Amino acid sequence: MEKEYKMSAARAKELQEKLNYLKTTRSDEVAEQIKIARGFGDLSENSEYDEAKNEQGKLYSQIAELEEIVQHIVILDENSGTDVISIGCTVTVTDENGKDLQYTIAGSQESNPMHGIISEESPFGKALLGARKGDIVTVEAPRGAIVYTVKKIERAGSNKE
Repeated sequence: MEKEYKMSAARAKELQEKLNYLKTTRSDEVAEQIKIARGFGDLSENSEYDEAKNEQGKLYSQIAELEEIVQHIVILDENSGTDVISIGCTVTVTDENGKDLQYTIAGSQESNPMHGIISEESPFGKALLGARKGDIVTVEAPRGAIVYTVKKIERAGSNKE
């Protein structure tokens, strides 16, 4: 089975735009770098040519990776009205010390833990998926199990408090 890349429609559009940029504008820039470097003479001792060819290899690798992702995108329905935590939810949990923490559950391509956006594939994301308001979830962490209580579940356009 092919890997699915779950994400919002906005993130899917961003990736498609980046892919288009790499295939057109950036590809033309790298081709021009190679053309200019060829003009410097002997290719066996031409560091500019080697650098441009390396840049071309990186570009092709990036394009291949993005094409793979774009072909297997699964757009998430962020307006689902359920009261169960799923991708696209913003969740407020209370830790063992009574501190409220807020996270958004996202697909792995959108996660940014430094900004409170966690992947559904992370241990914390996996523990939260399927939980409801009032549920107690346990996250296995390197320092031991951490217990959280789900306080609030929010979605774009709805609020499950």
